[in-house]
Amino acid sequence: MDVDLTRRAFIRHNLANPLKVARDGQEALDLIDTWRVGDIVPSVILLDLKLPKISGLDVLRVIREHPVFGTVPVVVLTSSAEDGDINEAYSLGANSYIVKPVDFDKFIEVARQIELYWTVLNMHSFPKHA
Repeated sequence: MDVDLTRRAFIRHNLANPLKVARDGQEALDLIDTWRVGDIVPSVILLDLKLPKISGLDVLRVIREHPVFGTVPVVVLTSSAEDGDINEAYSLGANSYIVKPVDFDKFIEVARQIELYWTVLNMHSFPKHA
């Protein structure tokens, strides 16, 4: 459901960046494992901590150890407001931690702000891969 909400929020604001979706932690790790030189590097990774199969925190560990994905900004977008999750996410290298709003209109605004900040306003540099 969160994936659909995010897609709808991006479409509502005409945000052009394509979304590649992993529905559980294992799918996320598979996407990372199958990345090849020449493939598009994401502008930002939205990561839920409450993923089936493998937790978002475990996925974050792998992302930060990856030679390419390790530099991609990771925004944790999750339902958990627990201090332990917040602290661990930041200690593992999350760039931002956002608790998902329950209200759809607020969720849409959060998605718009994430897209705007990470793809337009934030000055970042990614390694070039040939």
